[in-house]
Amino acid sequence: MTAMIPYGRQDISESDIDQVVQVLRSDYLTQGPIVPRFEEEVARYCGAKHAVATNSATAALHVACLALRVGPGDSVWTSPTTFVASANCALYCGAQVDFVDIDPYTYNMSVPCLTKKLVRARIDGTLPKVVIPVHLCGQSCDMEAIHSLAQEYGFRIVEDASHAIGGKYRGQPVGNCRFSDVTVFSFHPVKVITTGEGGMALTNDPLLARSMQQYRSHGVTNDSSEMKPRPEDEIWNYQQIRIGYNYRMTDILAALGVSQLSRLNEFVCVRHAIADYYDRALADFPLTIPGQHPDAYSSYHLYPIRVTAKRCGKTQQQIYRGLHAAGVLVNLHYIPVYRQPFYEQMGFGAGYCPEAERYYKETLSLPMFPSLSCQQQQRVVSALAEVLSL
Repeated sequence: MTAMIPYGRQDISESDIDQVVQVLRSDYLTQGPIVPRFEEEVARYCGAKHAVATNSATAALHVACLALRVGPGDSVWTSPTTFVASANCALYCGAQVDFVDIDPYTYNMSVPCLTKKLVRARIDGTLPKVVIPVHLCGQSCDMEAIHSLAQEYGFRIVEDASHAIGGKYRGQPVGNCRFSDVTVFSFHPVKVITTGEGGMALTNDPLLARSMQQYRSHGVTNDSSEMKPRPEDEIWNYQQIRIGYNYRMTDILAALGVSQLSRLNEFVCVRHAIADYYDRALADFPLTIPGQHPDAYSSYHLYPIRVTAKRCGKTQQQIYRGLHAAGVLVNLHYIPVYRQPFYEQMGFGAGYCPEAERYYKETLSLPMFPSLSCQQQQRVVSALAEVLSL
């Protein structure tokens, strides 16, 4: 039986395993020296001043919103074309969520749509406190333009760069926070590098960094300068000064992250080579390959193709099922968040973001991961040609 080709998977080396084993044999499994080392190395790679590791990107998004004082009565805007975590983080804080439609070329948050929505919101008195642009598939949003709007309309910015570590915007690494308050990465197994589960929030603001550190660890501090006075005959070597969460990353996960980070540039180069092959091989197919903005260098977490029955004679669903039957496990990224039943209960419905819905009904993600062999790449293209009857 021919092996299935997933849309994404981790690439674990013997060096990765050795790094994790070293931690397992050490005195520290959870809060040891490797987490801060991983934070420092990611911050250095990206050119940011501070990094706060967490046990997931969802947790990183949550502590970022908390540190920016998102709460009841506030509004957070994000892209509808993303995983639900990009929106849920605001709901965790008691805020409201709204969505900005996507650009038809990059599939990222549309700056013209954002601008129009902000103009209306200023008139209505409903401006957002935070906007969360999502770097879909690893390609950065137009962050300078979004930052310019933030200066004009007074909102804060959290970049959801879960797909985009290793990517660049205007020649600089995604994650440097030049045009945002916080940038969040994901280290889920299908992402560009992995820690199994895990995430990280980067910032250039020391106060935001310290706040996120406290929120990720129960709201507890052992810094005497942050503690409230207590009787001198009592031992107070830590204090809870706010409500927080158990969002810490372990040294075991961080060790894998440190090792994976050493291969990040290699991983991204391989992903680009696979994307280049797909671009060439699919050039004459009746479908749309992903567009790349000249200001962005994608990490190519995903390679989405767009298909329509009008162009290729097959529906998206027929192609999806045909490729799965051939052992090519294409996926869908993403159903618009507001179409989820939970969000529909809030009053959202079909047609709210037309471009995002067109994208959802036409797009499939082809297999994209560093260990995808040339033979497997050819098999993906051949299976697609067969399904399309080319």
